[in-house]
Amino acid sequence: MVDKLTVGQMEQIEAIEQFQKVVEHSHHLVQELAANRAAPAKVLARICELIARDMSQMRQRALTKNIGTIADVAGSLAVMAARGGGMSLKLRGLEDGVHSLRMQLEHALKMASMIEKKEKKPPSPPA
Repeated sequence: MVDKLTVGQMEQIEAIEQFQKVVEHSHHLVQELAANRAAPAKVLARICELIARDMSQMRQRALTKNIGTIADVAGSLAVMAARGGGMSLKLRGLEDGVHSLRMQLEHALKMASMIEKKEKKPPSPPA
């Protein structure tokens, strides 16, 4: 008998794969932010707004999909990107957060892909 993923597992895997695309985009934006440290403040603020918006939207979608750990990390990244303060501290936090989010997504994908084996009950002894 071939074990298959349930519909719920397939939906969760699809959602996690969409989250991974958002994380890749955010990673690209963080790299762009790091490369353009000397850019005008308006440009840096715009990049930070994009990161904050992506992470905030991802947090909301993760909450609706009931993936709490991803929602927590995405929420903290959204706050970090939106707050003021030194650029070095913000960059370090964003880079670490994106890395953490990637690891959380890989773990969530691994857990969602696990096939639950149904235990077979031994036959009842004849009376």
